[in-house]
Amino acid sequence: MTRVCLIGEAGSDLQYELLSRETAREALATYDLERPFENSLALRTVSVGAAVSLLNDLNWYCTRFVDEAFVQEPSISDDEWLSRALATQLRNGEADADETGEFCKIYGLERVAPAVEDEGTEPDAAASSETDESAAASEGEENGAAAASSGAGGEPTYRLVEPLYVRRTDGDLPEYDLRDVAETLVVRLTETEYTP
Repeated sequence: MTRVCLIGEAGSDLQYELLSRETAREALATYDLERPFENSLALRTVSVGAAVSLLNDLNWYCTRFVDEAFVQEPSISDDEWLSRALATQLRNGEADADETGEFCKIYGLERVAPAVEDEGTEPDAAASSETDESAAASEGEENGAAAASSGAGGEPTYRLVEPLYVRRTDGDLPEYDLRDVAETLVVRLTETEYTP
C-alpha cells in the first residue's frame, strides 16, 4: 500500500491542527493514523493517485501547517519516499517510475527522547490525567479520527533534520554528512525541486 507522510511546520502541532478542523478530520477519518516522526502524521492509502488526491483535498491545511508532504510507493521503492510534486507527476503520467531516482534530498533522523513525567506528580493527579486522556482518545475515535501513535511505551521518536540535496551517480547516493546521525530518510525529487 502507498504511504503518505505529512511533516508539520516548526511551531505548529500538526496533529492538533488537522484533527481539530472538521473538513480535515472528515478527510482523514477512514485512515489509521500514525506518527512516525516528531510533528508528523502518516497513513496508508491504495495508490499514488489516491495519495495525491488526498493531499489535494487537504491542500488548504498543507499550505498553512505542513512543511513537507511525502508519498512512498512500494512498486517504486520500499525505502525511499517521493516528494508531493514527483508523486503528482507520476500520477499524471508526466514522469516514468524508472526515472525518479536521480535527484534526491536526504534528511538526517535525530533521536528525540520522549517527554518525561514530572516526578512530583501525585498519584491521584496521574490517575485523573490518564482518565482524561482515555476519554479524549475515545472521543477522537468516535469522531472517526483514530488517535495517532507517538512512540507508545516511552519509545523515542525521530525528527527530520537538515536536508542534504544530492544527485544519484552510478546508482549510488552520497552519504549524509551534515550531522552525525544513525539513520537517514531519502526523498526523491523532481529536477525543479532539486535545482538550488
